Amino acid sequence: MERVIGLDFGTTNSAIAVADAQRQATLASFKAGNSSTTSFRSILYFPPKDRTAGRDSSSATQPGTKPKIETKAGPDAIASYLESDTKGRLVVSIKSYLASRLFTTTSINGRNYTLEDLISVILSRLRAAAIDQFETPATRVVMGRPVRFSGAENEADEALALRRLKTAAELAGFTEVSFEFEPVAAAYQYETQLDHDEVVLIGDFGGGTSDFTLARLGPTRKSSGDNPVIGTSGVAIAGDTFDSRIMMQLVAPKLGLGSSYVSLGKQLPVPVWIYSQLSSWHHMFLLKDPKTMAVLREVKSQASEPAKVATLIQIISENLGYALYRAVEETKLGLTDEEIATFKFLYAIDHLEDQLDRWRFESWIQEDMQKIAASVQSLLTQCGLKPSEIDSVFLTGGSSFVPVVRRYFSKTFGLAKLRSGEELTTVAKGLALRALER
Repeated sequence: MERVIGLDFGTTNSAIAVADAQRQATLASFKAGNSSTTSFRSILYFPPKDRTAGRDSSSATQPGTKPKIETKAGPDAIASYLESDTKGRLVVSIKSYLASRLFTTTSINGRNYTLEDLISVILSRLRAAAIDQFETPATRVVMGRPVRFSGAENEADEALALRRLKTAAELAGFTEVSFEFEPVAAAYQYETQLDHDEVVLIGDFGGGTSDFTLARLGPTRKSSGDNPVIGTSGVAIAGDTFDSRIMMQLVAPKLGLGSSYVSLGKQLPVPVWIYSQLSSWHHMFLLKDPKTMAVLREVKSQASEPAKVATLIQIISENLGYALYRAVEETKLGLTDEEIATFKFLYAIDHLEDQLDRWRFESWIQEDMQKIAASVQSLLTQCGLKPSEIDSVFLTGGSSFVPVVRRYFSKTFGLAKLRSGEELTTVAKGLALRALER
């Protein structure tokens, strides 16, 4: 019997797991420096153009796939990017484009790539790890999908995102591709811990979306094989959104946001749209467009605070966006355990450094939390359940650690009901278990 595979392609992190007939799900691991990890960063790095470089060996071995210029993915992408003197092209948060009709192709090193091409590179790396470590042909896969894709405005956008994801999986070498909601997959993994029946609310907080599922889980459900899902809901707000609030409120003013410049004798504000793109990791690379750089140079020449705009230009022109992204992320993570965190970015000529209080950060994401709470309440109403009728609340995903997120669920359902664990890999294991029932 071929082992079944669950693949969690995430906005920030991905993972792949296999399950056997004994309902044991095991994660593939990946080298990261001198250690290993079961979480694979959803990042691509294209080194500066090298006309002598060979084709991407991972895709060249797959029948029917398009050959690709040598690329790096996951931990290798990060290491290569940081070690490179002449920065190439870094691609992050690519999942956020799946529902976008504006993304058709992008040119990298003189070659046009579709979104499916780019995603397939990451998926092929994950598949190769499963083949190598578990000696499986890895042809069948159940992939996770959010309840609502980031940027999707209607069912047609949702369908587009699924078609693109399926095509990318096929380009990576999978021949049978099916999908399951990510919070539903998390429910299957949580169920392995239960020796009694429960009504469970699962909250899956990713990089691009926060998704929720109500499910009946436990021995009765497993013995019957019934679908555990009572209902689902989701909202396109998660870790990337929280990061963007720090960027706009704390970092962007240090790069010129809120300042002014003179044009044709008039004093004008520095364009806000530049900072909006800077705060969205998957849009950041668009700022290096020649027209945008020309606008920035013109703004700098007549700016009230030219040094700040000069630092922004340096970050864009020298491809320091990822380092800035990590500095913001580290600040957010620091607020998980401490009331005050330090933002520190030392790569620019003018070092950027500041302190951020947790209460300030929480005030910036208050509206986002209200939308998350509304999604949860909508799910309860849809299913005709009260918070008191929920036995457990299982939270997974990186942003489930954010203190204000945990406080909301603790206040709404009770601290004793909160469960967590394996926050970055629960969905992949659950998808593999779900594949056993298909």
